[in-house]
Amino acid sequence: MAEDLKINTGNKEDQYKSLIPQIKALLAGEPDEIANLANIAAALKEQFKFFWVGFYLVKGDQLVLGPFQGPVACTRIGFNKGVCGTSWAQKETLIVPNVEEFPGHIACSSISKSEIVIPLMKSGEVVAVLDVDSDQLNTFDDIDEKYLKEIVDGVIVLSC
Repeated sequence: MAEDLKINTGNKEDQYKSLIPQIKALLAGEPDEIANLANIAAALKEQFKFFWVGFYLVKGDQLVLGPFQGPVACTRIGFNKGVCGTSWAQKETLIVPNVEEFPGHIACSSISKSEIVIPLMKSGEVVAVLDVDSDQLNTFDDIDEKYLKEIVDGVIVLSC
């Protein structure tokens, strides 16, 4: 597949439905997980113009910054710290309509207003998280959760 995307301008669900097959085509036959995570982040950023999209990889007792698109970010996040560390600890998706109201939020950027974090699981353990930030309040909902999970469920990330 050519490394460009057909950007859909329909509603959010239509955009995801158009993007998912394109992401699957990008990942098809590519065994390198870092390359695949990088392409997922780039595709999501390009389609939705999110403020920040990226992955944190579990390394020991920390999440370490992986492939991302957006401004510079926090490099390490502790277990059960901030939205990402809490998602890791709870092994569940977190949708935060207003990051200022999340106890212990780690402000990598004061521009970020809302966030969704999806854990990537392997053998019942979190091995990474997908973190998506918006510069608008209340950006993320169950539609984002459904389709972002679908995107990352197909990605196997090596335990670090």
